[in-house]
Amino acid sequence: MNCKRLIQSFKDAGKGVSFVYQSEQNFRIQLFFALFVIAFMFILDIRTHERIVILLLIILVIVLEFINTIIEKFLDLLKPRLHGHVEAIKDVMAAAVLISSIGALIIGYIIFMPYIVELVF
Repeated sequence: MNCKRLIQSFKDAGKGVSFVYQSEQNFRIQLFFALFVIAFMFILDIRTHERIVILLLIILVIVLEFINTIIEKFLDLLKPRLHGHVEAIKDVMAAAVLISSIGALIIGYIIFMPYIVELVF
């Protein structure tokens, strides 16, 4: 195992996260809501298996946003030659992120609602 290479790979990954954070508004919004949900998860003291589901959903949405960004940046290199196809691919990737976000919202609602109702009433 090469420690220098391992450290460099972590630095490179950090640069990638920083790039997405700086260049993608949707990622910043998703990150804000992820942190809010994680805090809320501990405040309401939800069950361990529900925490796992919530964290997996957060990871899913964030990873899809990264994949969306990767594909968008790569396709921007090809755009002059493949204009119509590039636009369709970008739209489909955005739809994938949107659908996963809506699904996460619905599942989050199902998990959190009983705790919120119990807290209020």
